[in-house]
Amino acid sequence: MPDPTPDSIDAVVTALEAQAYLPSRELATAAFLALRLARPLLLEGAPGTGKTAIAAALAAALQRPLIRLQCYEGLDLAAAAYEWNYARQMLEIRLAQAHDGQRTADELFARRFLIERPLLQALTTQPAPVLLIDELDRADAPFEAFLLEFLADFQLTIPELGTITADTPPLVILTSNRSREIHDAVKRRCLYHWVDFPDAARELTIVRARLPGVDAALAQQVVAFVQGLRRLDLYKLPGLAETLDWSRALVELNAVSLEPATVQSTLGVLLKYQDDIARVQGSEAARLLAELRATVQA
Repeated sequence: MPDPTPDSIDAVVTALEAQAYLPSRELATAAFLALRLARPLLLEGAPGTGKTAIAAALAAALQRPLIRLQCYEGLDLAAAAYEWNYARQMLEIRLAQAHDGQRTADELFARRFLIERPLLQALTTQPAPVLLIDELDRADAPFEAFLLEFLADFQLTIPELGTITADTPPLVILTSNRSREIHDAVKRRCLYHWVDFPDAARELTIVRARLPGVDAALAQQVVAFVQGLRRLDLYKLPGLAETLDWSRALVELNAVSLEPATVQSTLGVLLKYQDDIARVQGSEAARLLAELRATVQA
């Protein structure tokens, strides 16, 4: 089969657009370099800006498996990389005792007793997968120290077994919502890109590409309203994911344009904190709608 790996930045853009993911030129360049240089790519930015989605889009475009490691507080080696199948080891010992046999330590720590978790799966899966290490900032800082060997050399050292190295390096995408700073040692091993909110033109293009059933005029109003919200001092600004969710919700409500009552009743799709909703409801929402209508009339 022909190699689907893009050979240029334009090819990356085309491949991602075929998966309904419309990247900026800078993001496409970062993805291209991560592929060509075999380097992990760290994506930081606000929630809902498409950091996670690009991993799925790249996996589909490259025709590779997608392996996802969702980070959380307390994530440890057993959940992230590997663990030994102790139940099966005990069963082997009992079977050996029943038949007057013996099991050496080397036999008990053979590869067949190893349970592979996402990091180890990324090294052993063929073809080389896309590994998504999602929301690294939610994991404990010590977990980053464990990642250093993996990110630098695409290998894991298992004390009882030895070092396992990938025949072909996986494409590793790390994401962070920047709830805390990622350690410099991790950043040095990665290419870096900040994923910002899209401008109005690109956001409208994304909405039309992802949701072709949305009326063109309604999509334009939705994007203009969301862009206006992002200029406010809110606790959490709505991301692209919220724009798409709100568009779907409005279609389900058979809305053909943004009306005050519809906006008031659906703000919970866009905003996830009551303080933000309380600030936007009423006069602020009316002001944004007035600006939107003035722009359309002009």
